[in-house]
Amino acid sequence: MHTTASPTERDLDTTRHPTTGGTASPEVAEQAARRRTFAVISHPDAGKSTLTEALALHAHAIGEAGAVHGKGNRRGVVSDWMEMERDRGISITSAVLQFAYAETVVNLLDTPGHADFSEDTYRVLAAVDAAVMLVDAAKGIEPQTHKLFEVCRARGVPVITVVNKWDRPGLDALAIMDELTTRLDLHPMPLTWPVGVAGDFRGVLDCATGDFVEFTRTPGGATEAIATRWSADEARRTVGDAFTQAEEEYDLLNASGHGFDLELFLSGAATPVLFGSAVLNFGVRQLLDTLVALAPAPSARADVSGGAREVSAPFSGFVFKIQAGMDKAHRDRLAFVRVCSGRFTRGMVVTHADTGRPFATKYAQSVFGRERATLDEAFPGDVIGLVNANALRVGDTLFAEEKVAFPRIPLFAPEHFAVARAAVSGKQKQFRRGIEQLGEEGVVQVLHSDRRGAQAPVLAAVGPMQFDVAKHRMEHEFGSPIRLEPLPYSVARAVTPDALPQLENRGGAEALTRADGVHLAVFADKWRMSSVERDLPAGALSPIFG
Repeated sequence: MHTTASPTERDLDTTRHPTTGGTASPEVAEQAARRRTFAVISHPDAGKSTLTEALALHAHAIGEAGAVHGKGNRRGVVSDWMEMERDRGISITSAVLQFAYAETVVNLLDTPGHADFSEDTYRVLAAVDAAVMLVDAAKGIEPQTHKLFEVCRARGVPVITVVNKWDRPGLDALAIMDELTTRLDLHPMPLTWPVGVAGDFRGVLDCATGDFVEFTRTPGGATEAIATRWSADEARRTVGDAFTQAEEEYDLLNASGHGFDLELFLSGAATPVLFGSAVLNFGVRQLLDTLVALAPAPSARADVSGGAREVSAPFSGFVFKIQAGMDKAHRDRLAFVRVCSGRFTRGMVVTHADTGRPFATKYAQSVFGRERATLDEAFPGDVIGLVNANALRVGDTLFAEEKVAFPRIPLFAPEHFAVARAAVSGKQKQFRRGIEQLGEEGVVQVLHSDRRGAQAPVLAAVGPMQFDVAKHRMEHEFGSPIRLEPLPYSVARAVTPDALPQLENRGGAEALTRADGVHLAVFADKWRMSSVERDLPAGALSPIFG
């Protein structure tokens, strides 16, 4: 059993307004200041899900860590709950875990661990205030790490870097600092420094105090590692050269301007750096303490008008994820809403910004991986799960009292395309419902055309593994197995309606319409696109986000 931080644990008690969300109060600002909402990002196999579980363990939200390796009697990772995730050992969908730590409410969003699911990761990064970037000690900055960091930079999300797997042979610590500088143009500011080379992890130098924190592993790494703090003099006597070398390396960095600067971190120009081993639970508590002390609390969020919604304003939030299949018994679906301002109370009636219609919130839940519990109230930074919110789509805004709309979350440009057909002719109803829902969740983009008809939609994806997820879910959740027929396209552009007729019957090109009404032109390659574009009206084609 886990212990989830309940938003009802409040320092102050004020009058509730269940139908409107109430007016702004000092309590909202106080509760927002207690929140830390962050995502964990990394290249596949850097240990992201293991770190997520280790953080929950150290906050006493769970009693024993899971394992991605499935060794001994260790169970599966809490945040990786889908059958395909457990089978393949990677994160396929984002997950939310909320727990309490040091008088703080932590909202941890685990992100997919494969480049094919970059779009889901981007949606999560729209909902957080900070990110933990996990770097494999043996591999340094990898392509997906680089790409995700650039998304953080574009969104103004400050990043804390954790060099993971220091218990295994790897790169020199100074070399990793150099990679952060040269490859990411990110100024590293170590908060801990490893004692012992990669593969001989003794503990860390606490850069703020000069102390040595020694780690002792526990059987299988299933429980918290034992941490013992020694003074520098004690460490020099007991550890010897390894500690002295760590001191010398850090002194060199500190003298060259790598000491901690809060403003540089919050601006996104610099990153605090910590060293650890998630699988052994080494350095995890140091990361939790750093998040509580340094990561920004929720703040005013920009709206579509160019203004900003203050956290103390009446309730507002936006949908960043739709997920079905979490509860096999009920086959419901959950809309994940990031609270941006005000206090949310279960049962309050809010307004759907796109339609102007009232929206009831009777079935609100808090989420911990796959597990859910009734949620009575929430504050800025928290994530609400709204059950069977069929009217909601990714990017939708909900608000109370004062109207607001937040910028929508852009879709990526797909690079893989396939025609989907029902494998069983008598399952057309299930087929249509399943395809529509997968599109609404963002599992794939769903495209249609008069030429192909409703029974042969085109599925579009950033990466081919999205098709595997779609096939698996269509068969196991919707009871309608599908056949996918790959199409020879790799480039997509938005196209104006007046250019659509000129794309008819053009070899290596096709016009399709996305579920949100956007017209797309798809091409076999960039050369074919350039050839066709010459015959289209000026400005007919434009890039899609991503």
